[in-house]
Amino acid sequence: MMRALFIGGTGTISKAIVEKLLKEGSWEVWLLNRGKRKMKEAENFHQITADINDEDDVKRKLEGLTFDTVCEFIGFKKEDAERDYRIFKNKTRQYIYTSSASAYHKPSADYRITEGTTLANPWWQYSRDKIACEEFLMKMYREEGFPVTIVRPSHTYDERSIPLGVHGKNGSWQVVRRIQEGKPVLIQGDGTSLWHLTFNTDFAIGYTALMGNRHAIGEAFQITGDEVLSWNQIYATIADALGTELHPYHVSSDFLAAAGDRYGYDLTGSLIGDKAVSVVFDNSKLKRLAPGMTTYVPFHKGVRIALDYILSHPECQKEDPEFDAWCDRVIEVLEEAAKKV
Repeated sequence: MMRALFIGGTGTISKAIVEKLLKEGSWEVWLLNRGKRKMKEAENFHQITADINDEDDVKRKLEGLTFDTVCEFIGFKKEDAERDYRIFKNKTRQYIYTSSASAYHKPSADYRITEGTTLANPWWQYSRDKIACEEFLMKMYREEGFPVTIVRPSHTYDERSIPLGVHGKNGSWQVVRRIQEGKPVLIQGDGTSLWHLTFNTDFAIGYTALMGNRHAIGEAFQITGDEVLSWNQIYATIADALGTELHPYHVSSDFLAAAGDRYGYDLTGSLIGDKAVSVVFDNSKLKRLAPGMTTYVPFHKGVRIALDYILSHPECQKEDPEFDAWCDRVIEVLEEAAKKV
């Protein structure tokens, strides 16, 4: 039986992958994290409680263990990649690093994105840090044979959140409330830019096909669903699932970024550096290794799964009065400006 180690393993993406592997029973699964989120006990499942940043402690707890695949989900800066290289360079046949599709050049020369699209994002430090991690790991592959595989997710979601273009610090709930209450909802630009949304169980299909696959070593793969929607369609689908009418209020992404960054919403990165740009991902490279990768959970189904969960779990309903007031203020300012033209 093959053995995989997940660094993290309980987040939006990694949780679905772990659950798929445990259900299929073909892998021995190990999780290394701080133990704050518990997984259900299962056969072939092992938990190592440690902070990956405590390198000496991790090395002690992994002594005598080797892995077919190490799966990294919480590496955000180059020093994280360097740390993992030191820990795992002689302990795994494959190291899968989770980067981000936001690392692709913004705006791209072509709205169709492939793994060969240039990596460069002047708008978002998060993306530049991911690029630095990729560059270091690929350097180690070229110079020392470190068995890295890069994966680049785009907007992946699960039952615990609703995908949005603009939201506050407490997540999606306040926007859901605005839709329920018939209040205008901010949508970046004119809402016609194209976007991919991927439910986490669909993502897991593509990811697990790369695990232990020799053809994936030294390669990068973007993993997204096939469905492409405009942001207007995304928000309208959310309203449909709530059984109410959407009242969209379109605002320039540049204006939202300037207004939002003052309140710590980092919309320059998440909009100008990502969601304000149309993207269509060409996943043909992935599908050569993962022929079963397709969209099994389209957004009109996924959003209902998420809303059913969120509406039945009060802990997911995090009020955000500051963001609500900010939305009203943005609309008020623009309405007043329109009267003065």
